[in-house]
Formats: sequence, structure tokens, C-alpha cells
Amino acid sequence: MASVFPDGPPLEALSVVLPCYDEEANVERVVREAVAVARAAARSPEVVVVDDGSRDRTPQLLEGLAAELPELRIVRHAANLGYGAALASGFRAARGAWVFYTDGDGQFDPAELLPLLPRLRSDRVIVGFRAPRSDPPMRVLNGFVWTRLVDALLGVGVRDVNCAFKLFPKSLLERVPMASVGAAIDAELLAGARRLGYGIDEVPVSHRPRVRGRATGAHPRVVLQALVELRALAAAHRAAPHRLPVASPR
Repeated sequence: MASVFPDGPPLEALSVVLPCYDEEANVERVVREAVAVARAAARSPEVVVVDDGSRDRTPQLLEGLAAELPELRIVRHAANLGYGAALASGFRAARGAWVFYTDGDGQFDPAELLPLLPRLRSDRVIVGFRAPRSDPPMRVLNGFVWTRLVDALLGVGVRDVNCAFKLFPKSLLERVPMASVGAAIDAELLAGARRLGYGIDEVPVSHRPRVRGRATGAHPRVVLQALVELRALAAAHRAAPHRLPVASPR
């Protein structure tokens, strides 16, 4: 990718985190896109791929990419632990002062991050919302209901809680416990940002339909786990609406 910044990459260090589970059909393209964007964005770029217990050829493909791409780091889970657990592992492994995440299924274009870099502030989070959302009608409805539920219980106040296009200051990720191992991780992170006084900038992002591989986000087990985790987050919010238990700085 040709540099879009005449004076060189605007960031000192950026980590791109990609959670992956059985993404052999997508992982090579997604990793190459992420590396190109990270190189354009930062003088010290890295891409952290979390293989969450994949059973297909994802691990072998990642090994081949790592031999070619020095920016690529691989974190492996021996078993499938869940979406939130994969993100938490990637965030904790990230070395950059800024951490961007998107999914390993290729539904988002990481290059859309580049025009946003001049507006970065260390006390703010950038959160994408899918405009429009390229999912079947039932998934669109489920996403709308989930976002409204999260807002009602946690006061997050964003349009698309689970949009997998977010950029965080590493300082925020070091202070939120990230206890959610499933799909409630985004709600936990954004609620933590609100309580800790971080602002949230929302931006529209393109959403590409999944053309390869199998989505697992709508599986009943995943949905049930998310609801259980959201209930726990809501209970903590009611008990201390203006105070967030924070992790010790790493």
C-alpha cells in the first residue's frame, strides 16, 4: 500500500488485533490487508492474530504468513475460548500505544482506519458503525436489539455496539478487566471507557458481506452466553454506576 501520508506514518506504534476461529478461507487476505495498513499508519507496526482454537488450516496458514511478514505475531488458544477471550488475549499481547481491532472474516476494510488517524486523541475511542449493514435481516434485527439493550442497561450510547472496527488507546485497555469471554466484550469495553471518562467518536464504516467461511455469532450458545455476561455487567453497573473496577497497570 502506497503511503497516504507525505511525511511518513503518523503514529509511532500501532497494534492491529485480529481474532480468528476457523478462518482458513479468509485469513491470508485479511492478514495481508492488516499488515499493509499497519505499515502505512505507524513507524512500529504489528499485527497480532489470535487463533482461538481453530480446527481447520488456519494455524498452518498463519505459520506460513509469519515466515514472510515480520510484523505478524501469533497468539494461540489450545481450545476455543470465545470471542471476548480472543480479543482480551490480543489486547494484552499488543505492544502499540494504539490498538485497532477488526475481525478475521474480512467483513471490514482496515484501510478505512487511515483517514481517521489525524483526529486521534489519547482520551478518546474511535468506534465504527456499519453503514449499511450487509447481513441477513434477522442478524440486523438482532444487532439492533442487542445495541438497544446494552444502552439501556449500561448507558453506552453508541449506534452499533458490536461493530468490529474500533481503535483504543492502550492506556484504556490496561485499565478495563475484560472479564467477558463471549460477545459482551464490546459492551464491557465501551462501558469501561464511559466510566473512566474517555470520549467516544463514532464513524460510519463499510461492511462487506461474508462470502467465505461460517459465521458463529448467531449460534444460540453464543447468544445465551452474551446475555449472561451482560446481566453480570448490568449488576456491576447498578452497584457502582460511576466506578469501574480496574485492572492493575501492566
